[in-house]
Amino acid sequence: GASGLAGALSPAGAQPAGTPLLLDVGRTVALGGDALSHGPGLDCWEVRKQNSSEWCRFIRSNPDCQMDGGFLDYLNGVFCVFPPRLLPLAVTLYALWLLYLFVILGVTAEKFFCPNLSAISTNLKLSHNVAAFSLTFLLHGVTFLAFGNGAPDVFSAVVAFSDPRTAGLAIGAIFGAGVFVTTVVAGGIALVKPFTAASRPFLRDVIFYMLAVFLTFMVLYFGRIRLGEALGYLGLYVFYVVTVVLCTWIHRRQRGDGPAPPGPWEPEMPTDSEEPEPSGTNSSDYGEEYRPLLPSQETSLRILATALSPLDYRKWRRKPWYWRLFKALRVPVELVLLLTVPVVDPDKDDLNWKRPLNCLHILTSPLLCILTLKSGTYGLYQIQGVFPVWGLVTLVGSVLAIIIFITTSNEEPPKYHCVFAFLGFLASAMWINAAATELVNILRTLGIIFQLSNTVLGLTLLAWGNSIGDTFSDLTMARQGYPRMAFSACFGGIIFNILVGVGLGCLLQMSSSQPLVKLEPDSLLVWVLAGALGLSLVFSFVSVPAQCFQLGKAYGICLIAYYLVFLCVALLTEFRVIHLSTS
Repeated sequence: GASGLAGALSPAGAQPAGTPLLLDVGRTVALGGDALSHGPGLDCWEVRKQNSSEWCRFIRSNPDCQMDGGFLDYLNGVFCVFPPRLLPLAVTLYALWLLYLFVILGVTAEKFFCPNLSAISTNLKLSHNVAAFSLTFLLHGVTFLAFGNGAPDVFSAVVAFSDPRTAGLAIGAIFGAGVFVTTVVAGGIALVKPFTAASRPFLRDVIFYMLAVFLTFMVLYFGRIRLGEALGYLGLYVFYVVTVVLCTWIHRRQRGDGPAPPGPWEPEMPTDSEEPEPSGTNSSDYGEEYRPLLPSQETSLRILATALSPLDYRKWRRKPWYWRLFKALRVPVELVLLLTVPVVDPDKDDLNWKRPLNCLHILTSPLLCILTLKSGTYGLYQIQGVFPVWGLVTLVGSVLAIIIFITTSNEEPPKYHCVFAFLGFLASAMWINAAATELVNILRTLGIIFQLSNTVLGLTLLAWGNSIGDTFSDLTMARQGYPRMAFSACFGGIIFNILVGVGLGCLLQMSSSQPLVKLEPDSLLVWVLAGALGLSLVFSFVSVPAQCFQLGKAYGICLIAYYLVFLCVALLTEFRVIHLSTS
């Protein structure tokens, strides 16, 4: 439940009961009671000011430098394992690992998380009435697909909010990604393919997003978020979903259209049928396009070997070198994910049923979940001090796998095959959570090394990394002739990220004795970021209707120029070139 996840994501150093959790979104941090003080020797940012021979001792003796989650201690690695003269090498390795973590997040969300979410939503369609199906299809687009596409952003925000020292990453990433998507991505779409925007969906999405930004601005201004305000974030998203469904239903009734479900590639109709985003369910990477014409009986061992192959050699030969290079980087990740995460595909005749591999998933998926939950703390726990939890999970999983293997066949999936979609959803979510935890920890480490605030790391590296996949997919969609669908995705997706990311991230840190999270923006950069996002939304809200929703290259150039100016101002603010006078 929520309390379990909150416990798994909460910092190890608990505060006294009733003390509000203080999340500092600037550079320094304090924990409600006396856990940390503002003394010059206790702030981890001071490590680079020490003599290089004292770095390791400072890191190991300072409680503010301890990593509360994750599998790797990055601060200890860079300041203790590597000698000071090899600091550039350590930073280079960390930067490469950071890029690979973004690859892990993207592959997991695209190939495993989104397809399982799609399968779950398909299985939850209980009504066969055509009109009900139409609304369910739309609801699927603004809930399940939004969750699937925004999973890396939301998980990163939840993990960042779980530690007061990294809360600035969450604020920076959510606002930074908002500015990036609504300016660079939206402007790029207008440059690639000038088009006429859908008026009502655009105005609705911008208004809701401005409400979300205003709510966050007020939370930062008052310096705290209460239980009602955290629930208000989630409630506003529910209201947004209901508004989308009702507006679409009313618009179709006014047009007198039949209740047929909207096709995912109908961009030229100015309705919400443009808005469902691609779910990323693409199984062609694993050789389905070369399926033999006549089915043949395959042995279980051959089915297992084929299912575990993430590489199609015929596709490999006809692809360019850069695709091969990127694919070679993805192969290890895809192989591990194929071993641990089942995928149910409702579009296939066999629902992607692979009996030997799915039976193996009965063992590997629960084992993965228990070993990644709170960085393996629960998995390594000894029952009665004798038997580890991971051993019990292995024993039970092995028995169930053998029973399923004996009672099923290779040709036909069992009636309970939909359960594997829920198992795959949980396993892929744990993978994303583990990768997001490592991502937040390594960004905090880089911030300490380069003396950068969490906010600027969030609005640059974390925001760019989480947005790069959406950027390429939206621009590709625009080049293929569907700019309005891509433009709608720019504003629809980030509404989910800010409302659920902030709402859920803060809600999971609250408890019955601590129904309050304090946010203290000690840096001017936080206000620059919030103001820039609000100003960009106001600019689009005014300029798009003024152009009669005809968006061309001038609009795109203005948006991209706006982002470059914002980035310059943000960096100048971070390095104290722009600052408030204290006279």
